[in-house]
Amino acid sequence: MATPQATTPFVITTTAQPFEQTCQALEASIPAQGFGLLGSHDLGATLRGKGLAIAEQCRIFEVCQPHQAARVLEHDMRLNMALPCRISVYTEAGQTCIGMLSPAALLAGLSDDPALAAVAAEVEQALRAIIDTAAAAS
Repeated sequence: MATPQATTPFVITTTAQPFEQTCQALEASIPAQGFGLLGSHDLGATLRGKGLAIAEQCRIFEVCQPHQAARVLEHDMRLNMALPCRISVYTEAGQTCIGMLSPAALLAGLSDDPALAAVAAEVEQALRAIIDTAAAAS
């Protein structure tokens, strides 16, 4: 299950699954929460392709729930810079992890609007469900 760090905005879950299987499970779990996958970026492969020695794997998934994104933008168009939401699958010291920055923490740092806080809480709950489903898939 997701284990948010009390003093940081990071939400990180570990899984016993290998990296590629976790990436596939994450992609499969996105639609069930009404989100779409806008794209993914294999950061590890990109860095290695530039000649940088990085042993760990890291793939970033950009996801969006259009109705929630529209609600955020209706409040403050500048918040487009915080969109779309990102979920990362990465390895660290032999462990596969799935993580994100807490939407609630991120938007709280950008706005004190209670309506935006409510949207962020809904989005975070859905993203946590996506992550937990992917982490539990076998």
